[in-house]
Amino acid sequence: MVDVLDNSQGRRVTALSSHPPIPTRVVLLTGPSGSGKSSFAARSGLPVLCLDDFYKEGDDPTLPQVPGSTDIDWDSPLSWDADVALAAIEELCRTGRTRVPVYDIATSSRVGQERLDIERTPLFIAEGIFAADIVARCGEIGVLADAICLRGRPSTTFRRRLLRDLREGRKSVPFLLRRGWRLMRAERAIVARQSALGAHPCGKDEALGRVAAAAAGRCVKARADAA
Repeated sequence: MVDVLDNSQGRRVTALSSHPPIPTRVVLLTGPSGSGKSSFAARSGLPVLCLDDFYKEGDDPTLPQVPGSTDIDWDSPLSWDADVALAAIEELCRTGRTRVPVYDIATSSRVGQERLDIERTPLFIAEGIFAADIVARCGEIGVLADAICLRGRPSTTFRRRLLRDLREGRKSVPFLLRRGWRLMRAERAIVARQSALGAHPCGKDEALGRVAAAAAGRCVKARADAA
């Protein structure tokens, strides 16, 4: 809708614009822990929704455990609140703003809430290890621009993840070593699962090209029908 001047009456009237507003859509960015999702998202220059902030809290009785261990399996989608994350994405696409939890990984708890405002930006990135789990649902509600899975060499991912987690004090050193070794062995299976859920596996250069295409309004088929 736009205001135009009615010269015959000297007043403004509302008319339909021939150029409707561009709907806001999301690029879902996933990949194994340590694959470089956060740095890639920051490099894109687009607004970013961090999906790790939607982890469940450490005292949640529904948290899964690593089989044969007392460790909480923070790499299982069951440790994450997909419904709340999806609602935040839908609200961002519809209104350009939402409130998101602030999650402290070291204490496994939500320590606050903040407002995320992307204004009228037509594209934003939602990044996290569970992003592929909502590819189909984002497609169903019509907000999906693309879904990308960053992949690399498992040994490189292991080293990057461990250095990051130690630097940030995310968990105890023994836990991080156990988790890192387990994830390195499972990395190819993790990428295969995320691909099967509809995320396109690729390196950073190709991923940048796909994001640029989505930002330009060109359709890159995200394989939501593979879910």
